[in-house]
Amino acid sequence: MTDKLKLLLAALLVIAGLAGFYLLGDEAAMVLRVLSVLAGVGLALLVVGLTAMGRSALTLSQESIVEARKVVWPMRRETLQMTGVVLLFAVVMALFLWLVDGVLGWIIQYLMGRSS
Repeated sequence: MTDKLKLLLAALLVIAGLAGFYLLGDEAAMVLRVLSVLAGVGLALLVVGLTAMGRSALTLSQESIVEARKVVWPMRRETLQMTGVVLLFAVVMALFLWLVDGVLGWIIQYLMGRSS
C-alpha cells in the first residue's frame, strides 16, 4: 500500500512540475520554467526509487550495464566490411527486383494484348 502512495506522490510531483511550467507564464525566464519541470521529474524519480518497483528497475539497469560491458564490439575494419556487404546486397536485390518487375510488367501487357 505504501508503494502505491509513493507512486501517487511521484505522479503528483510530475504534475506539480508541469503546472509550475505553465503557471510561471511567459513573464518568467524559460530557464525557470524548465527547471520547474526538471525539479518535479527529479523529485518524482527519487520517490519512485524508494518503491520496490524502483529498486528492481535500478537493479535491472545496473545488470544491463554489466552485460553491455561484456559485449565484444567489432573492430573498425570488420564494421566497414559488413557495411559494404550489406550495401552491395541491397543494390543487387534492388536490381533483381527491378528486373523481375519489368519482366512481369511486360508479360502482363503481352497477355492483355497491349504489347508494342
